[in-house]
Amino acid sequence: MSILTELISYFNNLQIPVETGVFSDTAPDVYVVITPIANTFGYFADNRPNFDVQEARISLFSKGNYQQTNTHIVVDLIELDFTLTDRRYLGYENDTGYHHVAIDVEKYYGLEE
Repeated sequence: MSILTELISYFNNLQIPVETGVFSDTAPDVYVVITPIANTFGYFADNRPNFDVQEARISLFSKGNYQQTNTHIVVDLIELDFTLTDRRYLGYENDTGYHHVAIDVEKYYGLEE
């Protein structure tokens, strides 16, 4: 399992269009772009990592009231055991008409043999 797989599945279930990297299609009124941030090992002192820590940034773009969608996503992600490391409103983009919110998340995955 990976953070990208879980997030893409989540947004597909919400019926919010999602891309990784750059949105390549004609952008709808609400969409998400997921960008991987880091993939590290965590919690070890014996040269044997116990977890694969994966981080990603969710960029939410909305032409309407973004707050309800933003809150819904945050609550859901917490319920799905994601750790939210940052959330910020990046501003209104005059040239596109979108509000832009960034939500940084991480999740711990056990190492499989």
